[in-house]
Amino acid sequence: MAASDDDADLALLTSFAREAAALALTFFGQAPKSWTKSGNSPVSEADIAIDRLLHDGLRAARPAYGWLSEEAVDSAERLSADTLFVVDPIDGTRAFLAGQEDWTVSLAVVREGRPVAACLVAPVRNIVFEASRGRGTFIGSARLAVSTLGDAAKARVASPKAHVGVTLPAFAEAVPRIASLALRLASVANQHIDAAFAGPGAKDWDIAAADLIVTEAGGRLSDFSGHHPLYNRPDPSHPALLAAGPALHDVLLTSRS
Repeated sequence: MAASDDDADLALLTSFAREAAALALTFFGQAPKSWTKSGNSPVSEADIAIDRLLHDGLRAARPAYGWLSEEAVDSAERLSADTLFVVDPIDGTRAFLAGQEDWTVSLAVVREGRPVAACLVAPVRNIVFEASRGRGTFIGSARLAVSTLGDAAKARVASPKAHVGVTLPAFAEAVPRIASLALRLASVANQHIDAAFAGPGAKDWDIAAADLIVTEAGGRLSDFSGHHPLYNRPDPSHPALLAAGPALHDVLLTSRS
């Protein structure tokens, strides 16, 4: 499809991401009902309400698109869809329930295995990342560009709790953990950090929007073999990942332990 179609999809995502963020804030700090699902992962009534809002609105606007969401039962029907929505109603539910601010609403359109439009909203921080294929990444009217840093010893790096197999130089700055994986990765795009790691097991809905946000800002998101993620496969899980500017990305991949 043409770039104009990607832009139209981005406008749609942004509209619904903002609506979803507003809905999320009505639950935030109000002790919403929550429970534990498989994998000991928390889910709340806010996650479900936002998922319903997004599903009904986005599918009504693009009925031919497939659907993959963290809070919906997966269906093999999506595998036959050339294009689909990939949605995380609240990425960082633990942080959301704890009253922390580093949670997000993450939306992407994936076409032929790669994201072509993405919107990521951090509602408490009032940050909205937008990206479409070939058109760049923006926060408002400001076009983003990743850091050109190539010195790992000076890098500000965000990582998961678990060690991912890369030994950082002693003088690299490990920034406080960012609860939303999508926000952790996307923070490379606006130079809030220089690099971010994701541990193994991240799902399509965790990373699809952030992937496009980083790459359209000139960065790279890949596994430790240097391959970019592919989406809408039977298993939506991914290995450990690294996001950074091109020079630092190469340096950090050579630091694997």
